[in-house]
Amino acid sequence: MGKFWSFVFFLVPVLGVGLFVVAMNFHSLPLLNHWFPEDVSASGHVIDQLFMTILVLTGVVFVATEVCLAFFLWRYDAKANRDPVRYMHGSHTLEVVWTVLPAATLFFIAIYQMNAWADAKIRQPKDAGVIVEVRGRQFEWRFRYPGPDGKFNTPDDIHWDTDLHVPVDEEVLVHLKSEDVLHSFFLPNMRVKQDAVPGMMIPVWFRPTKIGSWDLVCAELCGWGHYKMRGRITVQSRADFDAWLVEIANKQHATQADATATADAAKPAK
Repeated sequence: MGKFWSFVFFLVPVLGVGLFVVAMNFHSLPLLNHWFPEDVSASGHVIDQLFMTILVLTGVVFVATEVCLAFFLWRYDAKANRDPVRYMHGSHTLEVVWTVLPAATLFFIAIYQMNAWADAKIRQPKDAGVIVEVRGRQFEWRFRYPGPDGKFNTPDDIHWDTDLHVPVDEEVLVHLKSEDVLHSFFLPNMRVKQDAVPGMMIPVWFRPTKIGSWDLVCAELCGWGHYKMRGRITVQSRADFDAWLVEIANKQHATQADATATADAAKPAK
């Protein structure tokens, strides 16, 4: 059975690498195209390059390990080797090598990803074209834009839900919050994913580069309705975005005016 299992283990790297090649082939069958979604952000290519670098490094180790495993199963099949098992102390040199190489690889990855991490999590943009507050709650996303005064928590704040609107080719700064439990603000096409933590305001930023509409989902299991906590991000030209803000603000003010009039009418006459 040793030779049979050696063949089975040899198929693991062959099929594994083959599936990755098929997944990366955008001309393959739709059901087999499971690679990254379209990148429509200014810094997405940095994230993708970092992912591919780590994938190649771990892929080489994966293939080498599986090939060695298959070789030893074939070479030392019990049916072909009748000699009794002999125990040996081992090789200090080999132990040092397989300790130093992984450590050096991890050190390389730590240094290689520093700029990507800093750009995505530390170097907050100072020239954001739009600032929006995003609140996660069971089970929907809510958005708030500052009104004409450019400040939050004032009467002219603009409220919206489900569909996040942003202008194209401008830095978008998100003030991410949660109203109840842990959520995860995930924009696959922007290469953005950040947990929303109750009691914290976490800044998130990105620069969309293409007009269109894409998924906005929650990537954290947040309760029984997690499956339906999804929305859209709509990227527009600056003119269309400004027009949309004015339209929503007018509707909101009209609704508030109607509510005030109704409340006044319900008051008893003096």
